[in-house]
Amino acid sequence: MTIVNRLATGNEIHDWLRLTSIQGVGNETARKLLAVFGLPQRIFAAPFDELSALVGAKLASRILAKPDEEFFTLLEKTQQWASQPQHRILTLADIDYPASLLNIPDPPLFLYVKGRVNLLHEKILAVVGSRHASVQGKKHAHDFSLSLSRAGFCISSGLAAGIDAAAHLGGLSGASSTIAVIGTGADRVYPASNRELAIRIASEGCIVSEYPLGTPPIAANFPRRNRIIAGLAQGVLVVEAAEKSGSLITARMAAEQGRDVFAIPGSILSAQSKGCHVLIKQGASLVDTPQDILDAYAMTSNMQTKQTKQTKQAAQTSQATTLQMHPILENMGFDPVHVDELAQRMALDVAYLVSELFVLELEGRVEILEGSRYRRLI
Repeated sequence: MTIVNRLATGNEIHDWLRLTSIQGVGNETARKLLAVFGLPQRIFAAPFDELSALVGAKLASRILAKPDEEFFTLLEKTQQWASQPQHRILTLADIDYPASLLNIPDPPLFLYVKGRVNLLHEKILAVVGSRHASVQGKKHAHDFSLSLSRAGFCISSGLAAGIDAAAHLGGLSGASSTIAVIGTGADRVYPASNRELAIRIASEGCIVSEYPLGTPPIAANFPRRNRIIAGLAQGVLVVEAAEKSGSLITARMAAEQGRDVFAIPGSILSAQSKGCHVLIKQGASLVDTPQDILDAYAMTSNMQTKQTKQTKQAAQTSQATTLQMHPILENMGFDPVHVDELAQRMALDVAYLVSELFVLELEGRVEILEGSRYRRLI
């Protein structure tokens, strides 16, 4: 499929929106029609016999039927939305349609873009993971994204709670910003708790949706939007993921599209690490520093490598000092541990231990999990 070097006009938006609004015309059927007729206006000008030979008489009749009032209401709403500053509608024929998406098996026909369209053509790395992430997982997502953004990668993710939100914040804090690919209409924010983040991304980064304005959160739409997250990116980093999760869908789509897949390992006892371990077993690259990803793309200099090693050595020294100062952390290890088991290890009173753990939690050195279990964060 070839991009035509033009910007979408009002009439073209009408025709593309009409094509995507017809019941029974999904992406596959639309691409089949476009391959034969070229642009949507030529589809609507085609003889009934030619259309019916391709898609059957019933669907051909729907394609040639005059649009109803509901369509014109949506069209007016769409044109008003597109007339606002920093709002763009990209079709497959638009000069600014991201070339990376043209090569995926199911490219979206229509993209609603809010923010910096140019980011869609930059070096992009997707960072995804669990909505129910641990404190450490969110820190990894933020810190990796910040380092990668500083090094030249725009960070893409899905604006979900947990890992996605942390990745967006890290990307925004770096030089290369972030892209949020959402599963609702571009005029909606889901979850509502990320509203302020979405406003910031629309201002400093970019929000992308393939769904018509007003589309509410529908469960089936979120796995589908994952192909866009993966398709825009050169690679996908999975930070935390359960064994069956949307993040693994994104990783699988990335692998099918020929993208690189990276995964951060975790505790063998953590459910949120099992998905990452599955990916590593299947061939994903294990990473424990942002430099591992930069090395994969040769995006580093000797000076950066030296600084990274120095930073890592300083962190290790800091961790060693902390362990000496806090026997509780040393006895916890890196796997989640029940407070009763930890009390037995250290021959401490449970009540006393809980009070000490509470102090460490306030200092950001441990986190409490379900079932009175604790995990070390350093």
